[in-house]
Amino acid sequence: MGRPVLWVGVALLALVSAGCSNSSKEMSGSAALDAAPPQAAQQKAPQQENAKTEPNAQGVQPVQQQERQLVRTATVDLRSDDVLKAIGQIKDRAQAVGGFAGQENSTEERGSVTVRVPSSELDRVVRDLASVGEVTRSEVRSEDVTDQLVDVEARIATQKASVERLRVLFERAATTAEIAQIESELTKRQSELESMQRRSESLKGKVALATLTVQVATVPIAPPEPEKAGFLSALAGGWNALLAVLGGILIAVGAVLPFAVALGVPAAVVIYVLRRRKRVTRMNEAT
Repeated sequence: MGRPVLWVGVALLALVSAGCSNSSKEMSGSAALDAAPPQAAQQKAPQQENAKTEPNAQGVQPVQQQERQLVRTATVDLRSDDVLKAIGQIKDRAQAVGGFAGQENSTEERGSVTVRVPSSELDRVVRDLASVGEVTRSEVRSEDVTDQLVDVEARIATQKASVERLRVLFERAATTAEIAQIESELTKRQSELESMQRRSESLKGKVALATLTVQVATVPIAPPEPEKAGFLSALAGGWNALLAVLGGILIAVGAVLPFAVALGVPAAVVIYVLRRRKRVTRMNEAT
């Protein structure tokens, strides 16, 4: 009886130890599973962040260049047998594209007209002038005023905010001195704001409408001579300046001379008479 009982006890111990080992494995496995999600989450988080940033990185577009603001002007010389008719046609072409005529000065032999046309239509208007007369010279210029406009608009925004703050302070002012001081400063800043706004409107107007100046003549207009640089040109310029100075001096002398004669002769007579009287008086006293 002793040995069977011993074997039964050993078998029970084996079963208990096997169950405990299985339960510990299950517990360790479940703990590992419980601990795994945070690690997986930590591993997935960078992947998710990369997944979020990669589309953005692929979708990032280069910053678009701001549209340039250009002030365009053009000068054209035309030869036409009928100057007045040619100038009338130039004004008609400007009005046809939404522009208008400005300054005009013309005779039967020579004339000039300045028109304002939309900047986008300037090139077409200049090309169309070939049907009005013979184009002897054409020059188109552009000035970039983008930075000026951006600066003015930024100043306007800052000045508006400053004016609004002063208005709030003006409403809260309690004493007469405070009201007078704030009102003076508010008037000054409001004036500066209006000046900036006029500057902005002027630049925008020049950008929107290009200026075209056309000179028309019955004979070809000679192009302007290029400036000559060198010793002889400098000498000629200095000589012309000297002549201009001498001419100015002579003009001044001529303007003063009548007054000098009119006032100098009587003054000289008076001085002569006084000196003669002094001399006679001294002679009498000596005798």
